Amino acid sequence: MEELTLTGELLQYLITGLTVGSIYAMVAVGFSIIYNVTEVINFAQGEFVMLGGLAMVSFHTAAGLPLIIAFPATVLLVTLVGILLDRLAIRPIKQPSVLTLIIATLAFSFLLKGAAMLIWGKDPFDLPALSGRNPIQFFGAVIQPQYFWVMGFLVLVAISLTIFFGKTILGKAMSACADNPDAASLVGINVKLMFSLSFALSASIGAIAGIIVTPITFMEYDRGAELAIKAFGAAMLGGLGSFPGAIIGGLILGSIESFGSGLISSAYKDAFALIVILGVLFFKPSGLLGNVEISKMKRF
Repeated sequence: MEELTLTGELLQYLITGLTVGSIYAMVAVGFSIIYNVTEVINFAQGEFVMLGGLAMVSFHTAAGLPLIIAFPATVLLVTLVGILLDRLAIRPIKQPSVLTLIIATLAFSFLLKGAAMLIWGKDPFDLPALSGRNPIQFFGAVIQPQYFWVMGFLVLVAISLTIFFGKTILGKAMSACADNPDAASLVGINVKLMFSLSFALSASIGAIAGIIVTPITFMEYDRGAELAIKAFGAAMLGGLGSFPGAIIGGLILGSIESFGSGLISSAYKDAFALIVILGVLFFKPSGLLGNVEISKMKRF
C-alpha cells in the first residue's frame, strides 16, 4: 500500500510538472519565434499570456460569449497587441542595440501590466474548465481534465508551427528574413512585415497559453513577469532560438519544479530550476539543443 502511494505521488509530480512545463514551453516558443526572426528578446512575452487569460474572462465569463466566439476573439485581441509592440516599441528605435530593445520590451510589459490593473483590478480571475472539473484517478494520481487540454494544445502548436515554417510560403519567407534580411529584401520579401508577423504569431501563442492555464491557476494582472522569466529560462535551457529546445526546456523546467516542490520543499522550487539551468549553461552555454549560431530559423 505504501509502495502504491509513493508511486501515485511520483506520478502526480510528473503529471503536474508536465502540465506546468507545457505552459512554459508555449511561452518559450514565443521567445524563440521572435528571436529567430528579429534577434529581439521580448520580455513582454509573459504579458501576452496574462492578457489572454484576462481577456477570455471578459469575453466568456463577463460578457457571456460562447466559447467558440470568445476563444478566437481573445486570440485576435492579443495578436493585435503583439503587432502594436512591434510598431510602437521596436520599429521606431533607430540603430537599436540589444540592450535598447530589451529595455523597450520591458517598458511595454510594464505598460501592459498597468493597463491590465486599471481594467481588471488586482483580484485574481478564474475560467470554467473546458471539460469540467471532475478529477480522474490514475494509479493513485489525480488528473484534472484541463491538464489534457494544456498538453494537447502544446502538441497542436508544435505541429502547426512545424508545418507553417516548413511547408508554407509565408513561413519560408520568415525563415529567409532570419537567415539574411538584406537578401530577403532584394528578392521582394517585406522584411518589416515579417517582423510584425513574428510578434503577432508569438502573441497568439501566448494568448492560447493564457486561456488554457487560467482554469488551473487563477490569472491576475502581474502574472506575466513570472511566466516570462520562467519561460526565458526554459528557452535558454533548451537553446534560445531552437523550437524543439524550447519545448524540451519547458517540460524539463516544469518537472524540476514539481519534483523539487513535492520531494524537498515548495519554498525552493525556483531555486531548483535555476541551479539546473545554470549547470547546463555552464557546461553548454548554447543550451541542450542550441548551436553557436542560435539565430538561425532553420531549426524550425
